Amino acid sequence: MPKLFGTDGIRGEANQYPMDGPSAFSVGQALACVLRDQAPRPRVVIGRDTRISGPMLESALSAGLMSMGADPLLVGVLPTPGIAFMTQPLHADAGIVISASHNPFQDNGIKVFSRHGFKLSDSDEETIERLLLDKDLKRKGPSAANLGRAVLHGEAGKHYSRFLKSTFPGDLSMKGMTLVLDTANGATHAVAPDVFRELGATVYVIHDHPDGININARCGSQHTQDLEGEVLAKGANLGLAFDGDGDRLIAVDERGKKLTGDQILLICAKVMKDRGSLKNDLLVTTVMSNLGLRMACKKYGFRHHASKVGDRYVLEEMRRLGGILGGEDSGHMIFLDHHTTGDGILAALQLIGAMIRTQKPLSELARWMDLYPQKLLNVSVQSKPEISTVPELAAVIAHAEKELGEQGRVLVRYSGTENLCRVMVEGPNEEVTLKHCTRIADSVKNLLG
Repeated sequence: MPKLFGTDGIRGEANQYPMDGPSAFSVGQALACVLRDQAPRPRVVIGRDTRISGPMLESALSAGLMSMGADPLLVGVLPTPGIAFMTQPLHADAGIVISASHNPFQDNGIKVFSRHGFKLSDSDEETIERLLLDKDLKRKGPSAANLGRAVLHGEAGKHYSRFLKSTFPGDLSMKGMTLVLDTANGATHAVAPDVFRELGATVYVIHDHPDGININARCGSQHTQDLEGEVLAKGANLGLAFDGDGDRLIAVDERGKKLTGDQILLICAKVMKDRGSLKNDLLVTTVMSNLGLRMACKKYGFRHHASKVGDRYVLEEMRRLGGILGGEDSGHMIFLDHHTTGDGILAALQLIGAMIRTQKPLSELARWMDLYPQKLLNVSVQSKPEISTVPELAAVIAHAEKELGEQGRVLVRYSGTENLCRVMVEGPNEEVTLKHCTRIADSVKNLLG
């Protein structure tokens, strides 16, 4: 059986292996078996985003868990970080999120959190995969009298909302601020508006009517055009775009210009550094972060460390090095003094706090970091050999690196969740950057596509 778990759980097209009912049932069984080594009757929180396939997979996972004597705790539609948070107040042994994040509605995924709210370890994921190969898995189940029971928890959204509001500095107020939210027709559509309104802001919301199919459809963190226009139309202080499962944030300033995740991280890091709250003076991002971020970190006097791509690897390095702030340019941001995982709403609260503390508009804060021109192209591939073992491709990359020198960089890597090769080039200007990125992407397509 091919490896199921990627860098962000199991992903696939809904109603096709491994995102079909029988596979989800088996994943539930295998997870329950793993958890029974830690608790005789495991409790597992299950939440989902707004995809039409969510209830089907929720039912299958729940059935698999119950067949092995575990109790599913069903919280319904809730952002991914909300499920990670709810594992502790519900005294659960694990949490499951049914979501494919920013992907279109036809995709779905299964992501598992530990009882402490952190993503499941690689070793536990490998154990689950081994159990899925066990043809006698069903024989490991309990007697009929010891089957699990599903429990509905309708108050999870309120608990999560209270937690989010508690992370906003108590000495600050959003009164007088106008915000526009784009909830991507996803999991934040109910929670996010209430949080910001209850903290005093005037809030307008777009893309907040999910129908199971319109999640992430030309909206949210991946598509901010509507948000940019609405910020200008409403004269708002800023716009906040979340992705379908609510673990990403992209912001739009009062002039309708989009900020990257790198810019948001830099703003929060500098304000924390100035206040003496940036632990170990450290910001952790990935190798995909813009060169301008590294230069800004050096300019403002705090350290920058680059991890492998993936928020789980950012978190690993944060914990290893003693950092409390890290994230990805895509909008995943982890404030480890508040939460165990990336949380778009929480990151927005910290960004607004930084704006209020500095008394500066977001457009001015964005200028703290110079963005190098960057081009990213995704190329479909049939196989994923080590880049260095493909001589023709390695030569094209080496040529680009030599021409760019210290004025740019090249990063070519495979996606951990899709059959894609990601080609990223930064350079001194748009023309040079596009030239090298296109040349490398064409080489990948010809050799691996």
